[in-house]
Amino acid sequence: MKQFTKLALLIVVVTGVALVTPSCKNVQDNQNDLRSTKERELTAGIVRREITKGMSGAEVIEALGSPNITTRDEQDRETFVYDKIATEASYSNSQNSLFLILGGFSNQSGATSTTQRTLTVVIKFNAAGKVDSYTYHQSKF
Repeated sequence: MKQFTKLALLIVVVTGVALVTPSCKNVQDNQNDLRSTKERELTAGIVRREITKGMSGAEVIEALGSPNITTRDEQDRETFVYDKIATEASYSNSQNSLFLILGGFSNQSGATSTTQRTLTVVIKFNAAGKVDSYTYHQSKF
């Protein structure tokens, strides 16, 4: 009988402490968790701010990192291509529960979100190895 009383008391205490267990993260919270704060993202704004005519290839690499593609044309002029594609997917789950000694209920809901972004930057150098021009194209869908 003593063991039954202790067990019943333990169940009542545990049930009283954990009556409602909400999960409060939404889709935006999960998306923020996915984003790396250590890596600098390449954006059109960074390209506009950092790249100027007359920069050397080394200065461009210091500002934007290594290009994905490098080419040389028939006049030995170099071109850097930065082609970035980012896909972010997140799932948000929310659960509310109420548990009593002999019964309870649970309510779950969820949502998913996927976004893709692309950025293509083309930087052309002159015969002296300095930036002659640059173009970029970005999209988000």
